[in-house]
Amino acid sequence: DAGVHSKAWYAATCDRKMAEDALYRSNKDGSFLIRKSSGQDSRQPYTLVVFYNRRVYNIPIRFIESTRQYALGREKSGEERFDSVAEIVENHQRTSLVLIDSQNNTKDSTKLKYIVRVS
Repeated sequence: DAGVHSKAWYAATCDRKMAEDALYRSNKDGSFLIRKSSGQDSRQPYTLVVFYNRRVYNIPIRFIESTRQYALGREKSGEERFDSVAEIVENHQRTSLVLIDSQNNTKDSTKLKYIVRVS
């Protein structure tokens, strides 16, 4: 279990559009939630949705079968791995998360600051 179900930041029944709408309404840099990924793929079970600089970022959370751990985004060498999704959130409440905008090729970073609840 990824340790998400009892967490305030986990939006169990939320799809991508609902998550993005909720974050745009919050309009606070560092607002975030975690939702189930649209594809329902066991290798990418969740998505971290973050609001920063008037944009919403959907960051895949990957499950690494071999180590039973989780990591953010595409696989890369030297990536941080976590034992639970909750650990990812706790880590990025303390340390900045790099946000990559592939369309504009820019990088920003923010901490996870505000939990957004989807109504």
